[in-house]
Amino acid sequence: MTTCKNCQLTLSDNDSFCNACGAKVIDRRITMKTLLTEFATAFFSIDSSKPVRTFFHLFSKPEVVIGGYIDGVRKKYIHAFGYFTIAVTLSSFFFFVFLKWFPDALNYQSSMFSANAEQAKMSADINKSIFEYTSLIFFLTIPFLAAISRLVFLKNKKYNYAEHLIIALYAYSHVSILVTLLYLMTVWYFPVFQVITIAALPIQVIFYGYVLKRLYGLSVLQILLKTLLFGLILIPLLFITMLIIGIIMYAGGYMDGMIEAQKAAAQQKIGYMASSVINWTS
Repeated sequence: MTTCKNCQLTLSDNDSFCNACGAKVIDRRITMKTLLTEFATAFFSIDSSKPVRTFFHLFSKPEVVIGGYIDGVRKKYIHAFGYFTIAVTLSSFFFFVFLKWFPDALNYQSSMFSANAEQAKMSADINKSIFEYTSLIFFLTIPFLAAISRLVFLKNKKYNYAEHLIIALYAYSHVSILVTLLYLMTVWYFPVFQVITIAALPIQVIFYGYVLKRLYGLSVLQILLKTLLFGLILIPLLFITMLIIGIIMYAGGYMDGMIEAQKAAAQQKIGYMASSVINWTS
């Protein structure tokens, strides 16, 4: 006679599983052989194909993956929060690699849109801070996107706000995984990496629209109009958010260096123009 190590139920010697909690009866120590066996079983099992199946089927039939989850199908694909966890983990891994071994890519990216070295440094610092808080940004973005998509489909009662959260979780996580994989493949070559970073937002918008089109059964014209409405709601909200962030940064003194650099650059230009005028009139 033995007892279940999980729920303490008394078991017979012939029991392979606990009759109460269903746990497997394990009466041997872990060895390298058991570790390799369990790894092979997990890797080649049907369940372990869920990530790959979920990833590819979100491209080909998102209405089956997401719509199925909303309707109660939970075994065939990774559930929404699990997929979100994979996306956050993968992006966190990439940003660790990026900041650890490719800091020049961050400086290159920042210098592309900066007028001077001070602006480039500040932009790099901001991007680094964003990378460090990626998980929090992920978490806050999902309800934000779900709220907008629910407003866009306010007259259509097919999905409520909670179900739009599931749609946003799957869609946002999927594009994050896709873009992160592209980042990992291109971070070694700055120009291509820069193109991917610029394309990330359009990819997100296009895929999100594609998912909603399939879920709601819309025509191309209908989803284009819905996407336009989505943008009309999103852009002002983004502008307000950026304005608030700018005010906070200004109040906290984070923009002092850039302001001083702009003043110095302006004074230099004025001095150059004045000297040019003097030389021309003399």
